Amino acid sequence: MTKDHHDTQKTPAEVQDRIWELAKKIDICMFTTWDGERQRSRPLSARVFRDQDAIYFLVDVEGHKNDEIERFPYVSMAWVDSGGHKYAVISGKARLSNDRARITQLWSDWDKAWWEDATDPDIRLITVTPEDGELWDSPNRAVTFAKMAIAAVTGAAPDMGDNAKVNL
Repeated sequence: MTKDHHDTQKTPAEVQDRIWELAKKIDICMFTTWDGERQRSRPLSARVFRDQDAIYFLVDVEGHKNDEIERFPYVSMAWVDSGGHKYAVISGKARLSNDRARITQLWSDWDKAWWEDATDPDIRLITVTPEDGELWDSPNRAVTFAKMAIAAVTGAAPDMGDNAKVNL
């Protein structure tokens, strides 16, 4: 495990657990691809399955992200709990498929906003195999505000909680 600007008392295993926990709990992430010149981000609903070492997304057959994944399969996903000042980022390799059985397994009523049902031929599956992650796990809002206020008065950098990078 490498450490960034902030330190953590968590073990690498605890950091991994927390990243997976936040990704599953928060659901919607900013899914970022590369088109060869720029990064592109869009909000997607993540189906997080740690026991399968996979994060799944149902997407439409049309879309730039599909072409970008085919050409540049490494992606990043960022989850934000802004009210709780908790953030998780996972990077990994994505693969686009037409795995109808998995699409049917992952289907939920929320998906009806985009498709009629799981048999819609326009649905595709993105499967991301996580490789590494980073965690920013700050204390609650009141504590965060107090630490920022003290830092503003004293000119010292505030300790905003745990920050750590790990391999997943």
